[in-house]
Amino acid sequence: MLYQAIDAQLMSLAPARMTARYWQHVLTHPMVPASYTTAGRATAALCEMFDRSTKRHRKPRFNLPHTTVAAEKGGAAVEVQIHEEIVLQKPFCGLLHFRREMPENSRPSPKVLVVAPMSGHYATLLRGTVETLLPDNDVYITDWADARLVPLVQGDFDLTTYIDYIIDFIRFLGSETHIIAVCQPSPPVLSAVALLAAGKDNAQPRSITLMGGPIDTRVNPTEVNDLSANYPLGWFERSMVHTVPLWHPGGLRRVYPGFLQLGSFVSMNPDRHVGSHLSFFENLVKGDGESADNHRRFYDEYLSVMDLTAEFYIDTVRHVFQEHSLPNGTFRYRGQLVEPAAIERTGLMTIEGELDDISGPGQTEVAHGLCSNLDAAKKRHLLQKAVGHYGIFNGRRWRTEIYPQWQEFVQSQGG
Repeated sequence: MLYQAIDAQLMSLAPARMTARYWQHVLTHPMVPASYTTAGRATAALCEMFDRSTKRHRKPRFNLPHTTVAAEKGGAAVEVQIHEEIVLQKPFCGLLHFRREMPENSRPSPKVLVVAPMSGHYATLLRGTVETLLPDNDVYITDWADARLVPLVQGDFDLTTYIDYIIDFIRFLGSETHIIAVCQPSPPVLSAVALLAAGKDNAQPRSITLMGGPIDTRVNPTEVNDLSANYPLGWFERSMVHTVPLWHPGGLRRVYPGFLQLGSFVSMNPDRHVGSHLSFFENLVKGDGESADNHRRFYDEYLSVMDLTAEFYIDTVRHVFQEHSLPNGTFRYRGQLVEPAAIERTGLMTIEGELDDISGPGQTEVAHGLCSNLDAAKKRHLLQKAVGHYGIFNGRRWRTEIYPQWQEFVQSQGG
């Protein structure tokens, strides 16, 4: 009943939200004298904050209309348009291609598949990752669907189905692909490549990069890891899994709701979020539009969350955080034992942040030991100093320090 209660509350607040939105527009209009007073701006700020905190935030857009690419033979860099195209659609995920209108004299680009985390936020969380990759690479990304919007007739989606999707995407893109798995996808991506290697599949990718991923959460465990390990699986099924209300397309589907995930995110750093909103209020009152816009952009993304299917969520808690099935050598995919040691030709890079409080340093590096038959020349590990979880794949250090090393690794693997 919790899901229904939350939905009912949001709907019941719609009239108040519309009223607040009306007065926010009135009190910020340049023709209204009150908009030039502290009291008027403070009232408008309170109205906007009420509106933003009581609405369901929609799925954001990537909004990457163009990028700059280098022409061949030292020619001047040129700006090219980008077209977002779904090239392979599945019930729970679309394979999104950022197709660049490349000039005729451009160099061939490595093909990169970015596997976005399916852990609450949309793939647009990796906007900065994609933006950095686009000038030099042909980029694809997994655009996971909100389980609330997927009808029951489309079936279930568990960890095995997730691996099915990754394998299908790799085969669709071909063996020249370089894969980047950000956080949550690291174990299933490593599993998918191990299965391809065990089957001597011609689609084995050129390289895989695991970024801040929970390969073995027993290494340097974080608060997130401890929470997942210290409660029995039944507690998660009773406390975290709820039923989607009938009025949504995915009505009656059992899910781990986005609003519960959001509550978990906020509870990790409540002081920071309270302080950020107080600063937002102050910036609105004093008319600092640039700072206010930065806050809006960040929280429009941060507050946009999606539901996960219950079966995928429970599988992940069980295999990744409680049984540690992959590093223990007990994880099976449709009856077949998953053995990362089968990987012999796909390069492996792991990237960790020194200050990561979600996937502790060392948890991702474990993958190198599991891929015991991979030549040392095909392995690389990077521990980025003074960087937390999100700094691994977004922000200045990602652009200026991490990405150049990743790019050099890809080139060394024949990319």
